[in-house]
Amino acid sequence: MADDAPVTGRRTGPLAPPGGPEPVAVLTGFVRTLRAAGVAADHHRTRTFLAALGHLDAADGRDVYWAGRLTLCAGPDDLARYDHCFAAYFSAASAPPHRVRAMTVSVTRPVASPYGGRERETTGEQGDEQGAPPATASEIEVLRHRDVARMSEAERRQVHRLLALLRGARQPRRTRRHRPSPHGGAIDARRTVREILRHGGEPARLRRRVRRERPRRVVMLVDVSGSMAAYADTLLRFAHALVRAEPRATEVFSIGTRLTRITAALRHRDPGHAMDECSAAIPDWSGGTRLGEEVRALLRLPDPRGAIVVIASDGWERGEAGLLGVQMARLSRLARRVVWVNPHKGDPAYRPLTAGIRAALPYVTDFVAGHSLAAYEELAALLAGDRPVRAGGRGGADA
Repeated sequence: MADDAPVTGRRTGPLAPPGGPEPVAVLTGFVRTLRAAGVAADHHRTRTFLAALGHLDAADGRDVYWAGRLTLCAGPDDLARYDHCFAAYFSAASAPPHRVRAMTVSVTRPVASPYGGRERETTGEQGDEQGAPPATASEIEVLRHRDVARMSEAERRQVHRLLALLRGARQPRRTRRHRPSPHGGAIDARRTVREILRHGGEPARLRRRVRRERPRRVVMLVDVSGSMAAYADTLLRFAHALVRAEPRATEVFSIGTRLTRITAALRHRDPGHAMDECSAAIPDWSGGTRLGEEVRALLRLPDPRGAIVVIASDGWERGEAGLLGVQMARLSRLARRVVWVNPHKGDPAYRPLTAGIRAALPYVTDFVAGHSLAAYEELAALLAGDRPVRAGGRGGADA
């Protein structure tokens, strides 16, 4: 790293002077500035950043600079944005009170025009700002509802960055274990008796306990056959976000001509490296699909029992549809919930007419779309329990 990096020295540290804002608020504000500038500084990186500063001197600008650069940047593309934001943000934060013109962070937020950004580039109207119509909506908001199969490579990369920031919370489930509770619950007889014995048999306060909670396990199957080639990469990145959020409560398999467990490949923090690991682990990219045999292979494993099973596939079955129906019936009895994600369901003209999807739908709890960032956000909300159960899901009534 270059020695002439824009680092504020110890004497004029980056954090606010005594009486100013809290150091954590200053640092989290800096992380939000990085996100607005396009740096993929998610909450995991933020926690690592704050943890690293716990072992360093947070009032030293050099310590803050290097801790943030090593923990918040995901790749070489982030380094220049990081340096620019660091210099602008902390220069403004450490400005003297009498300073009138404080430096502000210049953040470029892409906006959408009615005729789109690509057409503007092709017409060669670069720099013609006066002739451009006013923006009507954020481009990110437009991308949220656009089909990923029809995106350009740059738009798809932007969606993938947003998917990496997706919250992967889960529905909690109560376990058989208990934990002490100072705020009510069932009486803990053992702890109460031990408390009484410690006091020589004198009456003591009743001890109480409640059931422990853990995140509900999610088992996700991603179809990597040829008919799903336009969506497989984005679905795997969504699965990567789930694994990163709850690594002990997520299992991911690829389905094509065989069932392949790829959870270990998706545990890498960097999404690009995780996708490379997946490419090496999946042997049947762009092949056919034998959903019935693969669901039967999944049922031989303990993973689906009591879990939320998410099947991301268009339902094109090259095997026997009857076998798929039988295995889906078994799966619906074992799993807590069966969610079928079909990218084509985002099309209003779509009808579930293929034999495979018609055989599976009677045993599916939720039949949802998976074609856009908004659809993935709704799926994440469904897994987190923020979205109510859809009464019309089972039986394909929602189709």
